[in-house]
Amino acid sequence: MRTVSREPLSGRYLSFEEREEIAILNAQEVGVREIARRVGRAPSTISRELRRNAATRGGVLEYRATNAQWHADRRARRPKVAKLVANDVLRDYVQDRLAGVIAAPGGSVVPGPQVRFIGRRHGRRQDRRWAKSWSPEQISNRLRVDFPDDESMRISHEAIYQALFVQGRGALKRELVACLRSGRALRVPRSRANPRRDGFVAPELMISARPAEVEDRAVPGHWEGDLIIGLNKSAIGTLVERTTRFTMLLHLPRGEGYGIQPRIKNGPALAGYGAEAVGDAIAATITTLPAELRRSLTWDRGKEMAQHARLRIDTGVAVYFCDPQSPWQRGTNENTNGLLRQYFPKGTDLTKHTADDLAAVAAALNSRPRKTLAWRTPAEVLDELLHSDQTDGVATTR
Repeated sequence: MRTVSREPLSGRYLSFEEREEIAILNAQEVGVREIARRVGRAPSTISRELRRNAATRGGVLEYRATNAQWHADRRARRPKVAKLVANDVLRDYVQDRLAGVIAAPGGSVVPGPQVRFIGRRHGRRQDRRWAKSWSPEQISNRLRVDFPDDESMRISHEAIYQALFVQGRGALKRELVACLRSGRALRVPRSRANPRRDGFVAPELMISARPAEVEDRAVPGHWEGDLIIGLNKSAIGTLVERTTRFTMLLHLPRGEGYGIQPRIKNGPALAGYGAEAVGDAIAATITTLPAELRRSLTWDRGKEMAQHARLRIDTGVAVYFCDPQSPWQRGTNENTNGLLRQYFPKGTDLTKHTADDLAAVAAALNSRPRKTLAWRTPAEVLDELLHSDQTDGVATTR
């Protein structure tokens, strides 16, 4: 008699007792969704169980708990021979779509740059190997189109990733990871690839809680801020006033000992744009303005604003945060950052610029006429506000 496993399993897999209940309800001709409700599983789980683990004697599908458990145990045995190892045709198909050569419309091969595999992720702005570079998901789904009647030509995208990243899975050469769009030589766990950096953002600090006056730009004193990131963890802070487009730049020099002493866990951010450094730079810069021009600051969800509460106490500026992955909610700041890239290109070390250099660039930007300001400059508009008795809430300097 077939032996089946009756040991308790994790909640991820169906147990033998659950399969017995499914068999009884199925024999009573209870529907799949009703079975799912009674067993406490998803309808897709029940449907797949009845389809894959049923007995096929006499050409008729008959679901029995013992047969189903035996099928499940047989499929769970390890180790298994990987599909890409056992199927040469499938392996050649996957490898060609992943790492095949680029060809011109006439059919001639275009090799691209010669790049040596160095066993780690490619550097920024460096040549990469040219290949067809289909993603594993594209390869997996395209197989159904190219081989609709050949069930042996099927593989999941996860199996392709494992063949590349998991040592001992064989089939695909290790250096083919360079053909993935990410270029990673190691698989990054989800918790590391998408770290939660915004645990300090409370619902009452979201952009939806900002006063209505911020949106229509009628009242000055509402700012948007961000960081411009450069080479070797260098950064410059930017502050832009929404009404006048007046820009101020934050000098963020590296801390003493950067690149010399080893990094200390939970120690100060020596790169220059940690939460404490950014908070101090904002406070030192924005407090040079009258209190009436320090109403609110909208930032993205970067961890450099983790000390926003102290910033609010020190400056009196209300701090708000954008929704996740919504940089357009700080459109004024994003546009200004694009203009600043003329002076601070991507991929360059920003620490070489002194505070005087940043002041000069800010002055150049503030003296540039803007179409949205009727061709006046941000400096002129801000000066008019500071010297206007009619501007609501702005103190006069006369």
